[in-house]
Amino acid sequence: MRTTTVPAADGFPLAVQVTGREGGPALLLLQGQANSHRWWTGLREAFEADHRVITMDYRGTGGSRGPAAAWSTASFADDAAHVLDALGVASASLYGTSMGGRVAQVLAGTRPQLVDRLVLACTSPGGRHARERSTDVRRQLAVPDADRRRALHRLFYTDAWPHSPEDSHLLGDPTMTADEARAHLHASARHDAWEVLPRVTAPTLVLHGTDDLMVPADNAALIASRIAGATVHLHPGGRHGFFEEHADEVVPLVRAFLH
Repeated sequence: MRTTTVPAADGFPLAVQVTGREGGPALLLLQGQANSHRWWTGLREAFEADHRVITMDYRGTGGSRGPAAAWSTASFADDAAHVLDALGVASASLYGTSMGGRVAQVLAGTRPQLVDRLVLACTSPGGRHARERSTDVRRQLAVPDADRRRALHRLFYTDAWPHSPEDSHLLGDPTMTADEARAHLHASARHDAWEVLPRVTAPTLVLHGTDDLMVPADNAALIASRIAGATVHLHPGGRHGFFEEHADEVVPLVRAFLH
């Protein structure tokens, strides 16, 4: 993995990681809320033979640290566009999961010329049109950190998943401060791409697990209804982390779509 620091437009240091085929078509992977590039550990490798795989740590995660502020999915999309430009990438495919899917929606809708293909997984359009998680799920997450991690594990994985919460790369960056985590929560909660989505011109694949309680699966159809020609694939029984738990089935779908 080649790592570098790219100063954002305002000078904020963004940690960037590049793997895969040098000179290959660019693939930008965008992870979920309050997570660094480690989210993609064990997943990015499947794309490296064909792509120049790029990840970045959002502000407030991993190696991208500085003062917490009023971040948004739009500001994270601006950072992603800046990273691609700094790496000399004129256009890239995007694969965004959870909040990363929200960031990808904004990036693809506001800069359509920058996006070749778009994959959105377990994500939502946000705003008043979105299908939100239930009060019960919100209650499960409003607990102390140790209990919250166990609650997240149940929401991300089925009972068949053989690994413990400590083994997961998807349950949050433990190095984040309370202010950074709160800023990420607000960024995701304020997301609303309803008016932006029709501007997406890239071929789009929308993926979702049917049993996702964090972001209900109805959001997949809502997103697809706003993007011309978008295709939806619902994974039976999948929860919020279905793209990892069922990677042996999901990754081939994504790779075939990207080709």
